[in-house]
Amino acid sequence: MADAGEAGSSGTQEVIPLFPLETPLFPGVVLPLQIFEPRYRRLVADLTTRPEGDSRRFGVVAIRQGWEVERVAPAEALFDVGCTAVLRMVAPQRDGGYRVAAVGDARFRLLDVLVPSVDADEHSDEPPYLQALVEWLAEEEAAEEAAGDAGELVGADAAAGLVPDEVVTEVARGSLDLLASNVRDLFARYVTDVAVRQSGAPEGLPDEVLDALSPEDLPEDEAAGELAAAAALLREVSDDARGLSYLVASSALLTTEDRQALLAESATRRRLAMEMRLLRRELTLLRALGAVPVPLRQFATPMTAN
Repeated sequence: MADAGEAGSSGTQEVIPLFPLETPLFPGVVLPLQIFEPRYRRLVADLTTRPEGDSRRFGVVAIRQGWEVERVAPAEALFDVGCTAVLRMVAPQRDGGYRVAAVGDARFRLLDVLVPSVDADEHSDEPPYLQALVEWLAEEEAAEEAAGDAGELVGADAAAGLVPDEVVTEVARGSLDLLASNVRDLFARYVTDVAVRQSGAPEGLPDEVLDALSPEDLPEDEAAGELAAAAALLREVSDDARGLSYLVASSALLTTEDRQALLAESATRRRLAMEMRLLRRELTLLRALGAVPVPLRQFATPMTAN
């Protein structure tokens, strides 16, 4: 079993505390929580007794159906891929609860859910919260993806070994950069479209989307301020394809099923390709419906530099 202080390598298994939520968490995304249920107060208390760092982590898994996960089969109640959240800030409250901030870290596959006994409570020796046996999932980095995409990118000569490896890798990385640039532009257009529709001016979407995302060019209203926040996050991950993919996955107004599919995808390239299709679909729906279902503040979820 992996050491409690660090996420194990791909394929290793570990038992971790589990915190079901209505939507997936992604690596690098900040998760603020207001903890008031006794079982989760106990979870936070247990974690804060550990040394600071990755050992103060719990698993976040999206709920597929229902809220009382203990009362149904876990395979039916929860999605099978989640992400750990590492505690970064804990503020005790007068009512015994906590305000906490955690950051998404490592992805895992849910193998089994350990349900506490009915007698377990905030003060018993047995933890009253769910725990899970998980298997850590690997991330496919750009260089690894480059090798897998060599045949598509530079043709049969590369597949036959007639093109130097460094050339194949360079071409593949250039392809990933181009894909990330296209997703970044689509996402910027999408955020701009949402902001303009929320401000009550559906006409006049800018042609030069990235220029329009400069805060000094925006009108001074609430939608513009939220748009500026989204723009700042977009610039923060502009040179990080993986970070961009998780920003889009966590911020776009997607269904839980769509977000879950993006979380389950281990390859940045394939995640970005999926997001291109989803953003085009969402832009089409936005323009067909002429309305935005939720506030733009959803876009302002902070991310770390991880």
